[in-house]
Amino acid sequence: MTRHELRALFLNTVSSTMAVTFGIGIVVIAIAVAFIFYANRGSHLELPGKILKVRTAPLDEKSAAVVIDFRVTNPSNVTFMTREVTVVLEDKSGKQTEGATSSEMDAQRLMAGIPLLGQKYNPSLIVRTQVAPHSSLDRMVAARFEVPDDELQARKRFLVRIEEVDGATVEYSEK
Repeated sequence: MTRHELRALFLNTVSSTMAVTFGIGIVVIAIAVAFIFYANRGSHLELPGKILKVRTAPLDEKSAAVVIDFRVTNPSNVTFMTREVTVVLEDKSGKQTEGATSSEMDAQRLMAGIPLLGQKYNPSLIVRTQVAPHSSLDRMVAARFEVPDDELQARKRFLVRIEEVDGATVEYSEK
């Protein structure tokens, strides 16, 4: 064999060895990335949920109350702790108005004082309420809006916003 033939054979062998080594490296990296994603699948904090029931009632000519029952689910491996709960009214034009959220004691008085709102089915979602990993809770929130009940009835939708102590925010839409 000539020197050029040996050189070509050597380069051919090196190139096939490098291709095989490169391929094995890519497979090992893909397996490592898949394992990392699998191991961290429950670390992402999400709180899917839905609004179950909405009830409104007039308080006077210029203000009304809303009671919203909803369900939250925590599919992650991390506990969700509530920092703040707000109710937002979105009217037909898209304008959003935030209501004054009631405490648990005020919600109890509101439900007892206004029979039109019906029965209190669930406890209120209040500050520092914890949603344990892999669990669901049925809760309610009551709020007062400085708009007539007619405007609440003619709404586009209500939004329930829940902020977590670490800053994550979830939002549930009525429709």
